[in-house]
Amino acid sequence: METVFRDLEERGFATIADALAPDEVALLRLATESLPAAPGDETHAGVRDLFARLPALRQLARHPAILGWPAAILGSRAFAVRAILFDKTPAANWRVAWHQDLTIPTRMRADAPGFGPWSEKAGIPHVQPPVAVLERMLTVRIHLDPCGTEQGPVRVLPGTHRLGKLTGEDIDALRTSIAEVGVPVPAGGLLLMRPLLLHASSPAATPTHRRVIHLEYAADPLPAGLEWHEQWSVPAPPRARLTRLGRRLVPA
Repeated sequence: METVFRDLEERGFATIADALAPDEVALLRLATESLPAAPGDETHAGVRDLFARLPALRQLARHPAILGWPAAILGSRAFAVRAILFDKTPAANWRVAWHQDLTIPTRMRADAPGFGPWSEKAGIPHVQPPVAVLERMLTVRIHLDPCGTEQGPVRVLPGTHRLGKLTGEDIDALRTSIAEVGVPVPAGGLLLMRPLLLHASSPAATPTHRRVIHLEYAADPLPAGLEWHEQWSVPAPPRARLTRLGRRLVPA
């Protein structure tokens, strides 16, 4: 655990292999395969508002092997605020340019000092908060398939999470001064990442499936009348296992 804390502090990311058992990963794959496609996206390349579209995954956000890391890093009151499914396939073999994750989902728009600009994604209000809010968040990416160098893994510029919000010019300069690092993750493994870390990904060289459940955690309420779009935080019982498919994944 000390190595994970040090890597997150110094590099902005850390990996944990075999966080979920193979049978749990298999159940999650089946659950995502039953997910109805969004209008205009039959590929599931990027499915937002995943907790609403697949309520079974709310339990995953509370799984001890997942929630335990945000709770240890952000505090015992950590809660999930967003879930997205990403998948790279031959039909949707996309790339992502270098960027920081700068927006958060809220229940509604409200004027608040330091928050803005506003946007809308999948019908949900999103806003760029002050850096202090993003610094108190953690991304947990759960890999349902092996993701090696041929599957288009996340690439990062280590340490850039400590530089605040960056302009396009800043990003261009950092790309020439910091060596990028590819982050392969096995099936059942986790990638922990700070939202402000500069990251990107390339198309897969050999696309099949590269399914990732992207969870974002926070631990603090929002100020000035703003509220998180959703919060999932109640821990599952000790040694919980995901044992049901379809609309429910429950601890046994």
